[in-house]
Amino acid sequence: MTPDVTPAATETRFGDCVAVRRPGSPHVAELVLDRPKAMNAVSSAMARALADACRALSDDPDVRAVVLTSSHDRAFCVGADLKERNALTDAELSAQRPTARAAYTGVLELPMPTVAAVHGYALGGGFELALSCDVIVADRTAVVGLPEVTVGVIPGGGGTQLLPRRVGAARAAELVFTGRRVEAAEARELGLVDELVDAGQDRAAALALAERIAANSPVGLRAAKRALRLGHGMDLRSGLEVEDAAWRTVAFSGDRAEGVAAFNEKRKPNWPGR
Repeated sequence: MTPDVTPAATETRFGDCVAVRRPGSPHVAELVLDRPKAMNAVSSAMARALADACRALSDDPDVRAVVLTSSHDRAFCVGADLKERNALTDAELSAQRPTARAAYTGVLELPMPTVAAVHGYALGGGFELALSCDVIVADRTAVVGLPEVTVGVIPGGGGTQLLPRRVGAARAAELVFTGRRVEAAEARELGLVDELVDAGQDRAAALALAERIAANSPVGLRAAKRALRLGHGMDLRSGLEVEDAAWRTVAFSGDRAEGVAAFNEKRKPNWPGR
């Protein structure tokens, strides 16, 4: 898919459903779910667009942090497009599966830190997109959950694997098996989201967090994310080996040299990004 770029070059479109914007800092990208008429339900076209956008972001050396947002005022994303799914034959659904997986994997495997800005409904695949991010900022209107078993399927965008890593096996089992919706305050209490802000402030808070992240070494950020992701769930000794390998990728980098020099010279670093 070839993106369309606006004349001002502040927004790149991926199909009709996804946009990448640079809202402020050149080092923060906003990945926008933009299918408002369907409350961002993930159709096949939207899944392809999201995967394409993630590939473009992954290849952009200037991007140090990504914020996943929604253009809909009452929903982050309501999950898979069940109207589209209802029209698919079994063979068509099977053929569509890699397309759907690529969208969720695209977000999950972004090499730079990612922050989800959640308001309104984040259900099923919508919540899985948020779970694929490193940090979830939600406002007080947020309602999250994995209701797939209530319609005869299971979470298929990583929910059965990502949710236990956040809240533990027993809590994840209760949420997946009941398919219940969880409102913002309880979601924060259970650890389903990381930061709770006033209604309408999720995007601003997530962008502010991303700006703080993006002020740091791009080489260090990517290496730290790699160590965190790959080491999670390993025994301590194996995890420390993962950390050591990631450390070696930054220890002899230009960013490390610049960071140490800037500290000693009492100035802000000018990261070379290599």
